Amino acid sequence: MFVSETKIRVRYAETDQMGYVYYGNYAQYYEVARVEALRQVNLSYKMFEEQGIMMPVLHLSCKYIKPAYYDDLLTIKTIIKKLPGIRIEFLYEIYNEEGVLLNQGETVLVCINMKTQRPCQAPAHLMDALAAYFN
Repeated sequence: MFVSETKIRVRYAETDQMGYVYYGNYAQYYEVARVEALRQVNLSYKMFEEQGIMMPVLHLSCKYIKPAYYDDLLTIKTIIKKLPGIRIEFLYEIYNEEGVLLNQGETVLVCINMKTQRPCQAPAHLMDALAAYFN
């Protein structure tokens, strides 16, 4: 299992009139954490795209448990529980500075060959980068 942690400080513009993080921003938080998780294993979306693979989001789910507020320092755990195939599943847990679980989410991305516009297997360098976490 691969686990990564990313920290994000809530900006004022990300809150609503109640002072809570606006619900739509959680998808962006997931994306930031997902990109940083891939960077931890020396991968990037740019690298995939240069090799002809795009990875659009196929599914997004989000469970709101408690609100996050302006200026909170959030820790986002990004978890990959199984090696990818055509799809790669990311789980997210968002905690505040006190370690309280605020949010849980999931995204499922699908690997697409940019030339054929058809699903394809995850690239070998992605599998190689993650393999050590699953042995």
